[in-house]
Amino acid sequence: MKKGIHPETYRLVAFKDMSNEIVFITRSCANTKETIEIEGVEYPVVKLEISNTSHPFYTGKMKLVDTAGRVDKFYQRYAKKK
Repeated sequence: MKKGIHPETYRLVAFKDMSNEIVFITRSCANTKETIEIEGVEYPVVKLEISNTSHPFYTGKMKLVDTAGRVDKFYQRYAKKK
C-alpha cells in the first residue's frame, strides 16, 4: 500500500436510515457532530435519507417516500415568487 493516501480516522460509525429508523454500524471516517447510544456504547451517527433497507430496488416497492419534504420545499420556494 502507498503511504499517506488512506485516512487515519477510521472508526465505528452508526448510520441511521431516517425513513424506517434502521441503524447499522460500520467503519467510516465520515465527520459527524451527533452521537447515538446502542447497547450501552456511544457511536457517532450519520443520518441517511435512504439506504438498502428503504430503497425501492431492494425492497420491491415501487413508491419512494419523500422523507425530507423536497417537493413541499420546492412549492414553497416558488410560490413566493408569484
